[in-house]
Amino acid sequence: MGFPKKRSTGGEDEASAATETTRQSTMWSPYDEGPRSRGPLWFALGGLAVLGLLAGGLVIMWNTKTPGQAETARRTSAPLPSAPPGEFGFAGDRKNDPEPLTVKELFAQKKFTVEGRSYEMTITKTDKKCGDAANGEKLAKALKSGKCTQVVRASFRDKAGKVIGTIGVANLNNTASAKKVAAAGGKDKRSVYVKALPGKDAVTKYIGSGSGAAEIWTHGHYAIMVWFQNKDGSEPTKKTSKTLAQVADDIAKATAFKALDARSLSGYPAN
Repeated sequence: MGFPKKRSTGGEDEASAATETTRQSTMWSPYDEGPRSRGPLWFALGGLAVLGLLAGGLVIMWNTKTPGQAETARRTSAPLPSAPPGEFGFAGDRKNDPEPLTVKELFAQKKFTVEGRSYEMTITKTDKKCGDAANGEKLAKALKSGKCTQVVRASFRDKAGKVIGTIGVANLNNTASAKKVAAAGGKDKRSVYVKALPGKDAVTKYIGSGSGAAEIWTHGHYAIMVWFQNKDGSEPTKKTSKTLAQVADDIAKATAFKALDARSLSGYPAN
């Protein structure tokens, strides 16, 4: 039992809108782990006073446009860069989107609300060795094959403390590699998923224990890997699976996908 499929999976063609994403799902149990002021120039050269004043006037006129003003005019006249062709613009390939991800960019707010539902982030971690953030040898190999340079993870809880989970964003070299990572975490791969990141608080310290549900979504050259569960570790039922899916969707849209959408448009972090 996994999350409802709201986007196409990593093995299929990507959707038409730049902000849409590709997803894979699975569930398993249990978990194993101012201008410058210038004064007038005065000249007192006897019979050449008139010429001196004229010269002074020319100096003042020459400097009415300051260097700063000239630079501003040049900057505003420069054309804006055009996004590369493709569904995800700059984010389709890391060569067009070279800046590393940061925790601040992806997970800027510790507390936030989505349509009246409140969430809190409790812990973050950045892994440069991507395999350290993966559970399952096949996923670790797919990350390595895709030249993954980092996985940024964060864990969350809902206000009531009943739902907890981890989101990890992997930075791959291109869209094809991200899709391969998603395929490695397909619904039949019960031992392949993002490694849960337990917090130190009384609620998210239980992340990774018991049963849960997981998905791997893609956005250009990024793979967004999620694991969410009931706080008590109980196996998701049909009803609680919908709740897990809603929480995961809320948090991912408010954090990772929001940041990656900005990269699609510019090739740089929004912050």
